[in-house]
Amino acid sequence: MFEVTEDPILPYHIVDRVKRDTNGAVVSFIGSVRGYSSDGRRVLFVECEGDREAVEEELRKVGDEIRARWHLEDVALCHRLGRLKVGETILVAAVAAPHRGEAFEACQYAVDRVKERILITEVVQS
Repeated sequence: MFEVTEDPILPYHIVDRVKRDTNGAVVSFIGSVRGYSSDGRRVLFVECEGDREAVEEELRKVGDEIRARWHLEDVALCHRLGRLKVGETILVAAVAAPHRGEAFEACQYAVDRVKERILITEVVQS
């Protein structure tokens, strides 16, 4: 499941999509807009830019990479677009696997790859 939305994300809905009785582990990540930039300035809001279909395709590619590398089918990625306030959820990643090790590795990989591929612009106080 790969979804791009301008609506608030409900993390448990994303996690529920990967649960199966064949998996012993579900690892999830909930990314939210932090209040300070990496250089310590106050973040007012962020803008997640991109065409919905193009961003969804990038999420799908990350899922394909996980399937190829870990042979896992139960991957869900949901990303917000538009203007988001501090504290709002920007990304939810959920990966289920028979064992926790591969679930943790694949989820970490998913988050890192999504951050590389999707443009987020912080608007900070001067």
